[in-house]
Amino acid sequence: MSDTTHSQSLETLPQTLGALRDSGWRSRSVKQEIHDNLLSALAGHERLFPGIIGYADTVIPELATALLAQHDILFMGEKGQAKSRLMRGLQELLDPWIPYVAGSELHDDPLRPITRFGRETLARCGDDTPIAWWPRDERYVERLAPGTKFADVIGEIDPAKLATGTSLSAEEALHFGLIPRMNRGVFAMNELPELDELVQVGLFNILEERDVQIRGYPIRFDLDVMILFSANPATYNRSGKVIPQLKDRIGSIIRTHYPRDRAFGIEIMEQEATISLDGEFPVHVPLFMKEICEQITIEARKSPYIDHASGVSARFSIANFRTMVAAARRRAALLGERPAVPRISDLGHLIASSVGKLEIDLMSSHQLTEQQVLEAVQNAAVKHVFDEYVDRHGLGAIAEIFAKGVKVDVGTMLPSAKYAETLKRVPPAWEKAFEINPAGDDAMRASCVEFVLAGLYAHEQISRTSRHGTVTYET
Repeated sequence: MSDTTHSQSLETLPQTLGALRDSGWRSRSVKQEIHDNLLSALAGHERLFPGIIGYADTVIPELATALLAQHDILFMGEKGQAKSRLMRGLQELLDPWIPYVAGSELHDDPLRPITRFGRETLARCGDDTPIAWWPRDERYVERLAPGTKFADVIGEIDPAKLATGTSLSAEEALHFGLIPRMNRGVFAMNELPELDELVQVGLFNILEERDVQIRGYPIRFDLDVMILFSANPATYNRSGKVIPQLKDRIGSIIRTHYPRDRAFGIEIMEQEATISLDGEFPVHVPLFMKEICEQITIEARKSPYIDHASGVSARFSIANFRTMVAAARRRAALLGERPAVPRISDLGHLIASSVGKLEIDLMSSHQLTEQQVLEAVQNAAVKHVFDEYVDRHGLGAIAEIFAKGVKVDVGTMLPSAKYAETLKRVPPAWEKAFEINPAGDDAMRASCVEFVLAGLYAHEQISRTSRHGTVTYET
């Protein structure tokens, strides 16, 4: 970063052009600024894009290369793959402050003004030209493509200015859109394929010529702006959605992806859920319940009943995790139990937080309701995680208990003490279940019991019936 702006507070920064020159400040394009600051971060082994999980060896190296190449960038990926967060993270590679000619609508570089106002101010005031400072957090702006008009992002002729006698060919006649106002900053357009073709033509012109042309009038600005886009591959690659000339001018395409390891997915889920597990009724979430919650999302992404082109966002896991914790906490408050421990029966509440987040594949030969699809992916997730624990703990032997006619009732509102009473009437083989998550309290043991029962049911070793919120497992 600039030595001048990196360590100084706003009050001590130069306030005139002469003082700015004396400070040693040098003019750089926004892409050069990001390039230099990224190189410093890499050399100092700083963590890039904090809060982004699972991209350290894939997306971030590709993004860093694109930034060093000083490209405009398209982030290509399905929903919930942190595209917007990556774009917003680029703010951290900007200087804390940059100087501009005070009063300039387009934040004119004091050494290289592009507007008539900036040039005339410098010519009139010289080294006494007043300098203002633009903070980092105001140098990034994003826009969602649907509904965006040319005037919103490029600009329009201002009728009020024409009424005062301003010439159509003068820059003073313009009302600037977001991109010109972000001169020396970063502009991001989300969901590029949904952008009107006329606006795409305007963006193509900015990417190609770095100038602004409104209604054909020859008003030109040598804009200094980094432009970012995001898109879903299904729509971006659809013929006619994005004009070829615009595609050709985008410097790099960075492809994002869903977590390639379930542990990364769990880490994202816990980080983004931002729900406290402490308080009057603390919640202890067993690892296997976190694994099931994330595995539900993984199974949804593989399900033949769900539209793969749309994807299944990480927000699906996050919402379900919060719901699972909330269900356990509600039980704890009503029954006076501490701590609250989520159970398999709590997954029944996930329907509320899941409906609407999946797009059912209407072309599938098996027409299921959204609730049936959700129940199917939940069952598949329990089975998958259970298989991992069977291999680790040898839980299959517990199925033999049910061959002797044992019935076990479970439910989201059943007190944990009831599970303890039930276990007194069954063989010691149940102790194997508690190797899953060793704990002596009834709530954790109840969660382990439900996990084993649900896993056996998923393997069709036992049957399950539901009535009035109580689930009965038996042979």
